Amino acid sequence: MQAILSVFKRELCAYFRTPVGYVFLAVFLLTIMGICWFAMGFFEQGDASLTLFFNLLPWVYLFLIPASGMRLWSEEKRSGTWELLLTLPITTTQAVVGKFLAGWAFVGLGLALTFLMPISVAILGEPDWGPIITGYLGAFIMAGSYLAICSLTSSLTKNQVISFVLSVGICFVLVFLGWNVFSDFMLGLGLPVNVVDAVSNFSFVTHFEPMYKGVIAVRDLLFFASVTISALLLNVVVLER
Repeated sequence: MQAILSVFKRELCAYFRTPVGYVFLAVFLLTIMGICWFAMGFFEQGDASLTLFFNLLPWVYLFLIPASGMRLWSEEKRSGTWELLLTLPITTTQAVVGKFLAGWAFVGLGLALTFLMPISVAILGEPDWGPIITGYLGAFIMAGSYLAICSLTSSLTKNQVISFVLSVGICFVLVFLGWNVFSDFMLGLGLPVNVVDAVSNFSFVTHFEPMYKGVIAVRDLLFFASVTISALLLNVVVLER
């Protein structure tokens, strides 16, 4: 546990040693809140909920989390410090978990800084706080799955741009499979409903949507946990090989 904590502190501090971490947080906040407030008419909807915000979140995550996670291992490989890191008295698994937790905490900080969104709906009306709380919890859990995939792709290459593109591609598929437009398209091709449902069950959106509606189901938690753990295990295998 001490080894994981040491890696966690080292990696979390690395986000704030350069302006990159601050730029990421600023871009994340300006993007998600700017789109909700101005581009999508948040204040004109007359609905004291964060449904619009949570609907948009998987798509914003699609680019911003890979941008924050692409350096996790790529930068270590590029600079040659990853070999030094793994010669320290820590296991590969401890290094992977420590880096992942640091990145997850950083993304969680960005999510927490969107507190102006629930404050806005509280001013507009009398929101149901249950779905808002479960929505934020689901958003944090989903961010962990995104980041685990980014950590895996980052371990495959020392080029951060390649890591970013791979992460976006994989995460895009996992978002797109649950998009209503894609589901309607498959139904239009004549595919059975149970096949369409089976395909959509592999999507982040499918398992995140019940959470921001106030429902925390075991199957949704298991899906995100499975994606996160599987990606981290593959991350360990890649580094050890």
